[in-house]
Amino acid sequence: MMFAPPQDAPPGLWTSSRPHRQAEPPEIAIQPFLDERMSTLTYLVYDERSLVGVVIDPVTDFEPRRARLSNSSNERVAAAIDRIGIDLQYVLETQVHVEHFTGISFFQDRYGAHSVVGSRVGEVQRAFRDCWGLGDALPVDGRQFDVLLGDGAVLKAGRLRIEALHTPGHTPACVSYRIGDALFAGDTLLPTDCGVGRCDLPGGSAEHLYESLQQLYALPGSTRVFSGHDRRPGGRPVRPPSTIAAQRAANVELNALTRAGFASLRNRRDAALSVTALMPTAVYFNIRAGRLPEANAGAVSYLGMPLRWL
Repeated sequence: MMFAPPQDAPPGLWTSSRPHRQAEPPEIAIQPFLDERMSTLTYLVYDERSLVGVVIDPVTDFEPRRARLSNSSNERVAAAIDRIGIDLQYVLETQVHVEHFTGISFFQDRYGAHSVVGSRVGEVQRAFRDCWGLGDALPVDGRQFDVLLGDGAVLKAGRLRIEALHTPGHTPACVSYRIGDALFAGDTLLPTDCGVGRCDLPGGSAEHLYESLQQLYALPGSTRVFSGHDRRPGGRPVRPPSTIAAQRAANVELNALTRAGFASLRNRRDAALSVTALMPTAVYFNIRAGRLPEANAGAVSYLGMPLRWL
């Protein structure tokens, strides 16, 4: 899987160029889907031979002015799954997201796919449960998800081999997924001109993120890096995946910095950031694995939001 798209290639179907031989690994195809509003990237990953696949970091659309959820983004991914004829087995989360509503329940219900997240998700659930004052109403052992993966755990989806790499820092439960020569890094490692994810969320740590990034930098330089967001600085087009070698050479927030220097820079930048627009409601939804709280007699569910005086 040595395919490397040109730097000005538009988003599309990125696939390997390895010839079909019986003893070879699967031919891995990767289809990106961009959510324009939150600059979030969802990935459909599948074996071109067996057509077994997974979805990574799907997005449920939310219209805050009308307090309505919809599956427009999920339906785009589903249309590709149905057109290609993919046997979708898993839907993977790199983290409990704060910038968008997860779409994992859509793929569970539509395809019977199993939900997957890092094994330390309970730490995030506990932190936000306490912030929201939910008490015992919310289990914080990750049981809302089907599969919890620890560091180094390997998940098989047909011929696909999915290795989980625990990469805390943005949150304590962040996980990156390595599939062949592709690394799906979520918010841990963004395009080179975007840097890395913020670390001021509950349980986040710039020092831990630095260590996670060193772990990723130890991967082969040809490893392709698929980020969870592309902020598109200056209004540039969405970039194709970078590589570990490119990240080592050009990431704007990490290179040539010591652990202490990186933490100081990241913490200063985080102090100037505002709470993301959807965080108060999205997290309430996402720690439940994309399920709404129980509806009232009028079939309406409520998402809470903590408030305090300045």
